Amino acid sequence: MNRLNVLVLGSDCHPTRVSIPYVTYSHVAALAQINNVTLAALPHVENDLRRAGAPFRAIEVVRMQSALQGVKDSLVRRVRPDSQIKTAFGYPFAMAFEWQAWRQLRHRIAAREFDVVLRVLPMSAVVPSPFARFLRNGPIPFVIGPLNGGLPWPKGFSQIEKTKTWIAGFRDLHQFMPFGRSTYRYAAAIIAASSQTCSEFAAYRDKLFFIPEPGIDRSVCFDDSRSPHAAGPLELIFVGGLVPWKACDLALRGAAPLLRNGLARFTVVGDGQERRCLQELTESLRIEHAVRFTGWLKHPEVFSHLRSADVFVFPSLKENGGGVVFQALASGTVPVVVDFGGPGDIVHADVGYKVPLTNESDIVSRIEGTLKELAGNRDLLGRLRRQGMAYARERLTWDAKAQMTTQVLNWVVGRAPKPTLSFPSAETLLETAQTN
Repeated sequence: MNRLNVLVLGSDCHPTRVSIPYVTYSHVAALAQINNVTLAALPHVENDLRRAGAPFRAIEVVRMQSALQGVKDSLVRRVRPDSQIKTAFGYPFAMAFEWQAWRQLRHRIAAREFDVVLRVLPMSAVVPSPFARFLRNGPIPFVIGPLNGGLPWPKGFSQIEKTKTWIAGFRDLHQFMPFGRSTYRYAAAIIAASSQTCSEFAAYRDKLFFIPEPGIDRSVCFDDSRSPHAAGPLELIFVGGLVPWKACDLALRGAAPLLRNGLARFTVVGDGQERRCLQELTESLRIEHAVRFTGWLKHPEVFSHLRSADVFVFPSLKENGGGVVFQALASGTVPVVVDFGGPGDIVHADVGYKVPLTNESDIVSRIEGTLKELAGNRDLLGRLRRQGMAYARERLTWDAKAQMTTQVLNWVVGRAPKPTLSFPSAETLLETAQTN
């Protein structure tokens, strides 16, 4: 099949920055390997995009008015990339970017230089797109996604009460903003990155596709070098920011019986405001001798730790994506996660364990039971490890994501039948909707 000519709206895609800018860049760069991609982006990322060397057909720099661009750049520097506050206050800049992109490119669109427009940024479903309305009568289709975000704040957890933001209560107002409804009505396809987002757009199920985000580079999918019947303590690991909603305290409490008895060791990779409290928790649980805090590490060091670990204990209570779960699976570390948000979408019974989102004491008890089972059954641990690594290679790489996205794009332009992609079950969608 011929390569598609794709115009990608990716204002802040970036090859080295963390979180969403890197995720979207990786996705678009993989798309450019199998399609002719023109990437529309802002001036402040142009040089880094060109230096990265992805095989884009072209990089179209969209220059907004200098005053507006200055405010936008300041926001990028000062606000965490995945924060809800940035999403809310970034709305006018997203609208301005797309309006200017339309002015620069509409004649080339009209001339059918492109087959399809794909918007990858912002990833948030609450930020609409004027392009959907601009292209409602053609000449080419508009696709949006993968979309993520909007995960509800679970109730009854002390970790969540510490961190819930005031702005979360205003999220539903997005549908009343300009283009809030026309975006999804006129989009030829909507790509959702989570079951939560799928539940929000269930009314558009005939054009809704599920492609979990983020992804991993194929280069990190190594063969397993562990001994198949390694003796000794179970090697446990947590990787992530030491902030309340990541709930590293639940992981430590669940692992405490094994750690006290010398049946396991625990490595905590990451840093943050909760580090001192977590260190004090290890002392109160009498497990400080079996727990090591490494602080932040560079990516190669993180992967080295993951490839040496047996179980990735990650009971995060509000995780939209869960890229670290992808990394654990690719490294052969069996994940134990809370069945909520991104980790719950990614992990299944053939590769790891999902603990129900119930309450703190129950989650701790279930983690404890799971770790005891794995410590006593190394054959099961090895089977889950091998299946997880195969799953990561086949379904979770950026190459795999690009192939799935291209299937959707070929469908909307009429080149191929509608693809059958993994989709959350009706029960999952119902449960997620009821959580809201």
